[in-house]
Amino acid sequence: MSISPTRQLFVASIAVAFCLGGSAQAQNSPAAQRVLDRARAASGGSGWNLLRGLHEVGVEGGERYERWTDPLRYGDRTETMTAAGKHVQGYNGAAEWRILANGVLTGSVDPAVVGRVRSDAFFGAYGYFYPSRFDLRSVHLGVRQSQGRSFDVVKIQPAGGKPRDLWFDRGTGLLGLIVDNAGRASVTTELSDYRRIGPVLVPFKAKTYGGDLTSPQERIVERVDFIPADRSKFSLAPPPKP
Repeated sequence: MSISPTRQLFVASIAVAFCLGGSAQAQNSPAAQRVLDRARAASGGSGWNLLRGLHEVGVEGGERYERWTDPLRYGDRTETMTAAGKHVQGYNGAAEWRILANGVLTGSVDPAVVGRVRSDAFFGAYGYFYPSRFDLRSVHLGVRQSQGRSFDVVKIQPAGGKPRDLWFDRGTGLLGLIVDNAGRASVTTELSDYRRIGPVLVPFKAKTYGGDLTSPQERIVERVDFIPADRSKFSLAPPPKP
């Protein structure tokens, strides 16, 4: 009996969920937590507790996108308008899935891919501000300099995800750089143009370079709101019963 690609991905995502739902990896160092507490206070403090979802619209690399993330539990969905049509990528805490511009459904249960996407969802939802919701490991790597500024650098790894180095400006407390060293060459994202939206400050510009990029890629956020996350957006619809 043949099984449709939709059903295969649906079943595989459940299997990965069991794997990722194993023992917690939490090990938050006090020095790192002090940096995170200062960053949280500088960007909204208790206002972060009010958020139930993040919705963002803008342009990245010349292509329009719309993104939803969930600060309560893992959930990430990005819709990008490419030259070939709309590309959708989602993650609900289990497997990564995609709907390509030609309508083909695909995805991955490769641990390396799922770990990267899991980290995208975690950092996109500012998961490091919610250690009681998301298990994570953290360590303070010390003070470093970049472009005449001093940064407290904290390495953070969400449980089941890939680690990234977060550089917090010692002057403002705000996150200035995110460095991903998981690949063959590091990828750096510079954050800027912080604006107050509701109770918190969030960056409206990001410039990414390094890794496999031949030139820097810029993301310009046009609109941000904090409507409660619709969990159905993060999952594929269950396949119809035979």
